Amino acid sequence: MLPVWIDTHIHLDAAEYAGQQTQLLAAARREGVSAWVIPAVWPSNFDAVRMLAHATPGGAYALGIHPMFAQQCAPDALDTLQAALEAHKNDPKLVAVGEIGLDYFVPDLNPALQAHYFKAQLKLAQRYGLPVIMHVRRSADHIAKYLRQTPVPSGIAHAFNGSLQQAQALVDLGLCLGFGGAATYGRALQIRERLKTLPMSSLVLETDGPDIAPEWLARQVNPPAALARIGAVLAGIRCMDAPEFATHCAANSLRVLPRLRAALA
Repeated sequence: MLPVWIDTHIHLDAAEYAGQQTQLLAAARREGVSAWVIPAVWPSNFDAVRMLAHATPGGAYALGIHPMFAQQCAPDALDTLQAALEAHKNDPKLVAVGEIGLDYFVPDLNPALQAHYFKAQLKLAQRYGLPVIMHVRRSADHIAKYLRQTPVPSGIAHAFNGSLQQAQALVDLGLCLGFGGAATYGRALQIRERLKTLPMSSLVLETDGPDIAPEWLARQVNPPAALARIGAVLAGIRCMDAPEFATHCAANSLRVLPRLRAALA
């Protein structure tokens, strides 16, 4: 029997996948990938991620404004997000507010504007009782600070690449940490060390497709099916067999994204 893999972060609406989603997801299912969370990045793709999730067995979605898109948004973007969360609050496929967060790596992003959007979206997650899916790029300390000010039910710090102390702070706040293709590179020593030493209960899997391709697909589009091999490599780093690792990661995913159970039903 194939392991059950859950991809907690994939941008299935990306242009790189256009017109191919049905075939790509069928290939992923053959590898044991059973569920996908499709996060939005700004109001312009809210409808796209929702429709993809409903058209996809195992599909789920999140609605939010990514820090790299905040400067491109209309002034009423947060109102648009609130209206969408209100309209779809009873949709079992809406599993989180995301992708939200802070990015202190990309130049020319406005830190004050990012913080404004992030804090406002944490309040929306709190209001609607939803977890958060977060972009945490060189910003883990500030993310933790804002989460302490506005606690949310749970969530995921996706593509985690911080210190052990930062990881523990986020785990203590009820989050899981997302790992994927970056850990398959032998030179990714810090990510691999986090993967080895963090409690198994804190780990979830993701592709972040079409980005963050694993080593064997370097500089190529990262397909949904890659999660199974990524998961097997990460299991090896943990000195676990793939089915056991997949089972733990799936359980963690369902704990921090409770509505995701409906996608697997």
